[in-house]
Amino acid sequence: MTDLESTAQRRGLMKRAFDKIMELSAGPHALWLLAAVSFAEASFFPIPPDPILAAIVLARRDRVWIAALVCTLGSVIGGLAGYAIGAGLYEVVGKPVIDFYHLQDAFNNFQTRFDEWGGWIIVAKGLTPIPFKLVTIASGVVHLNLVTFVVASIVTRGLRFVIVAWLFYRFGPQARAIIDEHFNKVMIAGTALVVLGFVLIVYI
Repeated sequence: MTDLESTAQRRGLMKRAFDKIMELSAGPHALWLLAAVSFAEASFFPIPPDPILAAIVLARRDRVWIAALVCTLGSVIGGLAGYAIGAGLYEVVGKPVIDFYHLQDAFNNFQTRFDEWGGWIIVAKGLTPIPFKLVTIASGVVHLNLVTFVVASIVTRGLRFVIVAWLFYRFGPQARAIIDEHFNKVMIAGTALVVLGFVLIVYI
C-alpha cells in the first residue's frame, strides 16, 4: 500500500467515525454521552466535549440549549473531581495525569500565573482550547477558594459551550454541508486548532 493510499484510508476511517458520531448524536443516549465526556475531560480524558456538542446540535437543533447546559454541568462537576485530585491526590493521581500528557512545564507556568491573576486565570484559560484538566488539577493543588473555583468554572465553561452551541445552531446547515463536502480540509483545520491550543498552554 502506498503512502497516498494509506492516507486516503485513514481519512476514510475518520469520515466513517464522524458519520457514526452524527448517528449517535441523534439518538436517545446522546446527552448522556455528552455529560460523560464533559465530566471526564475536566479531570483526566484528552478529548474535549465540543465536537460531540456540535454534533448533537447539528443532528438535533431542538436540543441546542439543553445540550449546552448538560455540557456545562458535566464539565463543572468533572472540574470538581479534578480539583479534588489536585487538592488531595496529586502525587498519586494528578501528577501521573499531568506527566502522561507532557504538561508539566505548562502546569508549573499555570501555578505561577495564579500569583498574578488569582481566580481570573480560570476564566482566561477555560475559554481557550487548552485541556481543562490542567486548570482544575492546578486549582486544587494551590487550594484556590472552592466557591471562586465553581463560579469561575460555571462562567467560563458555560460561556464557551453556549457560544459553540449557538454557532452550530445558527450556521448548522451550512456547517454540515461544508463538513460533508470538505471533510479533509475541516480535519486539517481541527488539527491546527489542537496544535494552537498546546502552543497557548506553553506560552500564555
